[in-house]
Amino acid sequence: MSIATKSKYSPGILSLLPIFYVTWSDSVLSPSEIKIIRKRIQDLDFLTFSDKRQLVKWLNPAQPPSPEEFKEWIQELKKHAPEFDENEKLGLSEMGLKIAQSSIGYRQDEVWKSPKTQQALQEIEEALGIRSEISKTLLETKLQPGKSTSEISNKGSFDTTKMQAILDGEHGELINRVKKLLRDPAFSYEILRDKADQRKRVSEQVQYLADQGASTYAFPEKYGGKGAVAKSIAVFEAVSYHDQSLLIKFGVQFGLFGGAIYGLGTERHFEKYLNDMMTFKLPGCFAMTETGHGSNVRDLETTATYNHSTGLITVHSPVYDAGKEYIGNAMDSRMAAVFAQLIVNGKNEGVHALMVPLRDRHHNLLPGVKVLDCGYKMGLNGVDNGRIWFDQVTIPKENLLNKYGDIDEDGNYISPIENPAKRFFTMLGALVAGRVSVGIAGNTGAKSALSIAVKYALKRRQFSANDNEKETLIMDYPSHQKRLIPRIAKTYALNFALHNLQALYAKQYGTGEMREVETLAAGLKSYATWHCTDTVQEAREACGGKGYLQENRLTDLKADTDIFTTFEGDNTVLLQLVAKSLMSEFRDNFNDGGYMAIIRFLADRFSTSLTELNPITIRNTNAEHLLDKDFHISAFNYRVNKLTITVGQRMRNYLKRRITPYQAYLRCQIHMQEMAEAYVEKVILDSFYATIERTDDEGCRAALTKLCQLFALNTIQDHKGWYLENDYMTGSKTKALRRVVNKLIQELRPEVLNLVTAFNIPDELLGAKIVES
Repeated sequence: MSIATKSKYSPGILSLLPIFYVTWSDSVLSPSEIKIIRKRIQDLDFLTFSDKRQLVKWLNPAQPPSPEEFKEWIQELKKHAPEFDENEKLGLSEMGLKIAQSSIGYRQDEVWKSPKTQQALQEIEEALGIRSEISKTLLETKLQPGKSTSEISNKGSFDTTKMQAILDGEHGELINRVKKLLRDPAFSYEILRDKADQRKRVSEQVQYLADQGASTYAFPEKYGGKGAVAKSIAVFEAVSYHDQSLLIKFGVQFGLFGGAIYGLGTERHFEKYLNDMMTFKLPGCFAMTETGHGSNVRDLETTATYNHSTGLITVHSPVYDAGKEYIGNAMDSRMAAVFAQLIVNGKNEGVHALMVPLRDRHHNLLPGVKVLDCGYKMGLNGVDNGRIWFDQVTIPKENLLNKYGDIDEDGNYISPIENPAKRFFTMLGALVAGRVSVGIAGNTGAKSALSIAVKYALKRRQFSANDNEKETLIMDYPSHQKRLIPRIAKTYALNFALHNLQALYAKQYGTGEMREVETLAAGLKSYATWHCTDTVQEAREACGGKGYLQENRLTDLKADTDIFTTFEGDNTVLLQLVAKSLMSEFRDNFNDGGYMAIIRFLADRFSTSLTELNPITIRNTNAEHLLDKDFHISAFNYRVNKLTITVGQRMRNYLKRRITPYQAYLRCQIHMQEMAEAYVEKVILDSFYATIERTDDEGCRAALTKLCQLFALNTIQDHKGWYLENDYMTGSKTKALRRVVNKLIQELRPEVLNLVTAFNIPDELLGAKIVES
C-alpha cells in the first residue's frame, strides 16, 4: 500500500501542474492558448470549484507565475513524482496522472485511472502543442536531477526507405544505381591538394562514368544514347552526392559541351561529334563567358565573321576582355563550343555557337589559339578552368551550330525565327538544363552538410546538469535544433520543387515553349544554391573544430559549392530574370483588355487573400490556425501578389513621369528581386503540399506535414517585418508564430536521424570521418 504524502495542492491541480509548468516555461502564454486552457478547465468534472479558480488565476498574462511559484510547483511535484521508467513513453498528461495517483494513494485513485480523465488531459496537451518527448524530458530533469534522465529517442516514426523513395521520386532506381557505382574504390574520396594530381584523378573518374554509360541519357539512341533527358539530370543528382569536382567536370563535358551540340546543332553535328563526346574521346568545353561580359551574353565581343568566297568563318577575340573566362575543361579540351557575334555580309546577326578546334590529337594547341590556366581556385581544383583567346582562327561554315541560324549556299543568313530577340532567348532556352541541374546539386550539397552535422550532433556530448549525469547530446540543445531542423525542412521543400521542375523540363524539352521552365529554373537555382551556402556554413559551425578539419568534408563542401551561386548565371541577375517574367504577365494583363482587364487581374490576384485582412484574422494567434495549410498558402500568395502589384504600380508611375524604362527598372530593381523571391517561395510551398497530397504512407505523410508547416512558418517569420508593415499580421500573431515554430522544431527532434538517413548518402560518398559507421 502506498502512503500518500500531504500536498499543498489537490490531486486535480497536481494532474495539470506538469502541463502548466512546461507551458509557462518560456514566460509567455498566447491569448489563444489561455482561451484553450480556460475552456478545457471548465469542462473537467474531476476538478473542484476551488481547483478551477486557482488554475484560472495562474492564467492571467498580466500576472504570470512568479519565480517563487515555479519553485513551489517543482517542490510539490517532486514530493509525488514516481520513478519514471526510461523506456516508458510518457507525455505530460500521463506524468500528471501518475503524480495525482501518488498524492492520494491507491484507495481513492479510480478517477485518475478513468480513460475519460486521461483523454481530457491529453486533449489539453495536444491543443497546446506540447505533447512531445522533449517536453517530458524538460520536466523529468527538474523532478529527478540526481538521476540520468532518458534521452530523446532517435528511432523516428516513419520508414526511411519509404521516405527515401518519396525524396528520390520516379528516378530513384537510377539514382541508387549510380550511387552504388560511386562506392567503388575507383571513386574513393581523397584529399589531394596538388591540382595536377586532383585533375588527373577526376579525369580518370569521368572516363569511368562514361565507360558505364552514365553520360548517354540525354542523347538519342541513334548516336549511342538513351534518349531520356530527365534521367540525365537524375544521374547528375546522384553524382552531386560525391566529389563536386567530378560533378562539374562531368557536367561541363556531357551537359554543357554535349548539350550545346545537341541543343543548338543539327544532324551533321550529331553524326560527327555526339558519340565521341559521350565516350569522352572528344573532350570539350563550353566557351560562353568572357572577361568583360558574364551575365550579359547578348553583348559578347568575340566575333565569328563569314567569308563567302572561302566558305570559312573567322573566330577572333578583338580585345583582351573578349577572352573566354573561367572555362571548365579548357586545359583538357580538343574542341570548344564558342559563343560569338555572327557577322554575315557585314551584318551582325547576334550571338551564335560554333564548334572551334583547340588542340590536335597530340594535345598541341592549334595556330591562333591561346589558352591559360586559371590556376588554383577557392574550390573545385579538380576542374581545369582556363582562359581562351582566338587570333583569326578559321573554321568551316559547317561548324556553325545551325539549329536556330544558318548560312545558305548563296552566303545569306537564314533562320526559322525571324525576330532576333526571340531567336536569342530561344537559343539560351535550349541550354536551361544546366540551371535545373545546378539547383539540384546545390540542394544535395545541403543534404550532405546536414547529414554530417546531424549525425555528429547525435554523437557529440557537451555539459551536464551535475557530475552524476552523462553529458548532454548537442542535438538535444534547443539552440542546436534551431540551427539544423528548419534547414532540413527547407531542404525537403526544395527537393520536391526541383524534382517537379525536372519533370516539367523533360515534358517541355524540344517543344520550343520553355518560358515557364526558364523562369522556374532561374528562380529555384538561385534559391537552392543560396540555401546551400547558408546550410554548409551553419553545419560547419555546428560541428565546431571538427567541422574545420578537411577530413570531415565540410571545408571542401563549403569551398566547392560556393561557386554554385554564380554558376549558370549570377543568382541576383537570375532573380531579375524571374521578376521580368512576372512583370511580363502583369503587363500582358494590363494591355490586353484595358480597364476591365485590370479589375479582373486584381480580383484574381487577391481572391484568396482578402479574407486574411479582416481584424480578427490578422490577430488570430490560435495554433490550429497558424498550422493550417490555407493560412500558409494565403500568406505566401498575398506576399507575391502584393509585391507584383506594387512594383507594377511604381513602374507605371515612373513611366508617366517620362522616366526612361531602363531608369524605371533600375529604381525598382530591389523591389523586383524581393517579388521574385516571394514567387519562388510560393512555388516551393505549393510543390511541398502537392507532394504530401500524393503520399499514402501515414508515417511519412505525418513527418512531411510537420516539415512543410515548419518551412512555411519559418519563411513567414523570416519576412515578418514585411507582413507587419503591410498590416497582414499584428505583433501578437508574429510572437505566437515564433512559439509554434519552436514547438514544431521540438516535435521534429526525435525524427532528425530518420530525416537525414532518408537522404541515403553512403559513408563512402559523404567522405566525413566523424560520421563513419
